Amino acid sequence: MSRFTDALNEQVAYEFGASQQYIAIAVYYDGQTLPQLAAHFYRQAVEERNHAMMMVQYLLDADADALIPAVEAPQVSFGDVVAPVQLALDQEKRVTGQIQQLALTARDEGDLVAEQFMHWFLQEQREEVSSMSSLLDVVSRSKDDVMHVEDFLARETVGDAGVEAAAPPAAGGAL
Repeated sequence: MSRFTDALNEQVAYEFGASQQYIAIAVYYDGQTLPQLAAHFYRQAVEERNHAMMMVQYLLDADADALIPAVEAPQVSFGDVVAPVQLALDQEKRVTGQIQQLALTARDEGDLVAEQFMHWFLQEQREEVSSMSSLLDVVSRSKDDVMHVEDFLARETVGDAGVEAAAPPAAGGAL
């Protein structure tokens, strides 16, 4: 296997781990009776799962081994309503660095197809960091009355709200 293939398989684990973390955050907000925040993070969980499945499909299409990993248990308890969004932003920033490294690895190996595949994810990460930063601003300002956050999410679209037409195909389809 190439370094890129190894790294992409590792990224599949990170994407599934991010999905699990977002489910844990959604469950936390559901338990706090904050349905808009919960719904936002349930959607984020599906999006991260789909990212993993896009990578799996790429590996299958490239006739490379697609390894489906175990993931670490997510963080499930938080000190306040701001902490989960801060964790999510930190996670998105970390994933951005991982995606950048994948693109550089593909470039170093002269694998232009792999590098082109990573370009969609680079754009996606820019959007993810931006939207999560905005949500953190809103939650931080409204931490003493989190119903303002619920109202904000009810009227504003935060994130891309699903799979766009230009997205790479996902194994099993985008479910």
